[in-house]
Amino acid sequence: MSTPADQQQTDSDEWTIGRLLTWTTEFFTERGVESPRLEAEVLLAHCRDCQRILLYTAYDEPADDELRSKFRELVKQRAAGTPVAYLVGKREFYSLEFEVTPDVLIPRPETELMVVALLDHAKQRAGGQLRIVDVGTGSGILAICAARHLPHASITAVDVSPKAIDVARRNAEKHTVTERINFMESDLISGLPDDAEFDFIVSNPPYIKTSELAEIDKSVREFEPMMALDGGEQGTTVIEPLIAAAASRLLPGGVLMMEVSPTIFTRVESLVDTSPLERLETINDLEGRPRVVQAQQEAS
Repeated sequence: MSTPADQQQTDSDEWTIGRLLTWTTEFFTERGVESPRLEAEVLLAHCRDCQRILLYTAYDEPADDELRSKFRELVKQRAAGTPVAYLVGKREFYSLEFEVTPDVLIPRPETELMVVALLDHAKQRAGGQLRIVDVGTGSGILAICAARHLPHASITAVDVSPKAIDVARRNAEKHTVTERINFMESDLISGLPDDAEFDFIVSNPPYIKTSELAEIDKSVREFEPMMALDGGEQGTTVIEPLIAAAASRLLPGGVLMMEVSPTIFTRVESLVDTSPLERLETINDLEGRPRVVQAQQEAS
């Protein structure tokens, strides 16, 4: 596969930072990369170990052989489908930088709705220490954001993947909230003490229907962990037992929040309606699609 960076080897014109960006943007555009300019900038900034904005102050600087070689390899991997976040090992979420590896899902902007919803609900709770559990924590984004913004909360983060737990722990250490979060390897919340109850249960569970997996982008389907994507035949293989568990683990007035696919939200709402929980208003994402299904335990 010939890349713009490969052409550097035979092109007599000087390769500058700006020229690399222009060529790579065109190259990514031809290959259907969704955000070609942005991704070119992220990769080049990573190779230069600088902030992305600083590329523009270095626009006319020559790109030396070492930089071009490193950049060329990342461009090839991205063109082959590897997500940029895995190539650079990080992704921003809710104004914080998180380590990501192929053992965890790459954080998406729509998941920030969960953080906003949690903080809004927390404001309405009067006094006392809040108890929160993040089910399927992955890279730890929900648990860590909760710890950063709710200093009086006691937080538990669980995941069935020990490798995901390791990533989440490193992120908690990076953001200095390790002592605020209890990380546990568990299938849903079955591994927690029988008497553990919570004010809030938050989760970004696998919710893509098995039949829809072939339709999602290659960079997701072939590179992100399938166990965090595949929600089974109806997309609710994990969501159904999670709702049942929440009904027995939420404190009076406690709230369950689940990120879901817009293609399954009606089924998820119907599952809540047939549970002991009271369904709250589903939150739409910025494009108006149903994204976060909420349910509440009856107040005492």
